[in-house]
Amino acid sequence: MTNNLERRLKEHDQRENRSTKAYAPFTLIYSEVFDSRSIARVKEKYLKSGVGKAFLKGLI
Repeated sequence: MTNNLERRLKEHDQRENRSTKAYAPFTLIYSEVFDSRSIARVKEKYLKSGVGKAFLKGLI
């Protein structure tokens, strides 16, 4: 989650995040804006689940 998508993607591409360093470079396939952080977190957890990953794979 981030409030600045361009900055966050740049951080990932420059390998500044240890947990995603091995997977750079990144291509953004999906983004969504939420009114609250708690709602965004629920959606993030869904996208990281098996069903959510299947949804994302269907986009590419």
